Amino acid sequence: MVRAAVLPAVGSPLEIAGIDLPDPGPGQVRIKLAAAGVCHSDLSLTNGTMRVPVPAVLGHEGAGTVVCVGEGVTHVAAGDDVVLNWAPSCGRCHACSLGEVWLCADALAGAADVYAHRSDDGSDLHPGLNVAAFAEETVVAANCVLPAPAGVPLTDAALLGCAVLTGYGAIHHSARVRAGETVAVFGVGGVGLATLQAARIAGASKIIAVDVSAEKEALARKAGATDYVLASETTAREIRSLTGKQGVDVAVECVGRAVTIRTAWESTRRGGRTTVVGIGGKDQQVTFNALELFHWGRTLAGCVYGNCDPATDLPVLAEHVRAGRMDLGALVTERISLDGIPGAFDAMLAGQGGRALVIF
Repeated sequence: MVRAAVLPAVGSPLEIAGIDLPDPGPGQVRIKLAAAGVCHSDLSLTNGTMRVPVPAVLGHEGAGTVVCVGEGVTHVAAGDDVVLNWAPSCGRCHACSLGEVWLCADALAGAADVYAHRSDDGSDLHPGLNVAAFAEETVVAANCVLPAPAGVPLTDAALLGCAVLTGYGAIHHSARVRAGETVAVFGVGGVGLATLQAARIAGASKIIAVDVSAEKEALARKAGATDYVLASETTAREIRSLTGKQGVDVAVECVGRAVTIRTAWESTRRGGRTTVVGIGGKDQQVTFNALELFHWGRTLAGCVYGNCDPATDLPVLAEHVRAGRMDLGALVTERISLDGIPGAFDAMLAGQGGRALVIF
């Protein structure tokens, strides 16, 4: 039996419960978790913004050590340190055939599986976003694990599995920020902090962080922000005033709210680029009129998992970490136990802090 954070039903509070894991079957790997990040996507699963089968063990950003492997698994072995990949590509669908593995049609197929049972009543449990990282141990498909990069502390490496890949990819793959360009990042949570660092690595000349909380300014500046703007009705105007009345070249929205997406778009220059990373609900409707779309010539793009291929991007990120260009520890504002996850959700809803990291 291992302890895990179980979501009994959408809208219900998490329960810390004992679960029984099977031995890994063919093509599976059992992992002892070292750490797991608490991501806004986990919160979105609890409130139904994103839907997966329940009851489920949540958590998708994690790293740990292989306990044992099932038949046919050869790329990792017992004792290896690994990073979890919650959205593995199938390699067969149309998106994968185009090289757009982040849009794989079958990436979340494993979330429908029954992977464990509650110890108290034997009820079936699903693995949240494939990997069920909010648990002391988990069993995952072999394609959900990648070798952890050498020279990166395993607890910090957990952040590479979602926040850092997403923030880095938003800058380097989706928006394709060039040296000397100006960037605004909306939302200074875990992903926003990673995005700020990625913009600094890309050589952005001005990096403007935007958030509702004045307390996050120090976090943002440490991550690379050159300027800080408190979100308000005049945010777009303030950003234009910081950029010679032009607007930024690139805006990255990490919140997932209609008003923030619209403001991010308005904050870019004519011909500017807005990348939306935040996951919003169906009720968040963003509107534009046809004339302004023509006049401004701006682009608005969604961004899934940073438009990354974890297998190729993880080694690149690891080199940035080892070289001191990416500071994973700067994303973490709280280190907690499993029991602290509900409190981390509350802090997230209140707009407080960066990434909370569960340490096992």
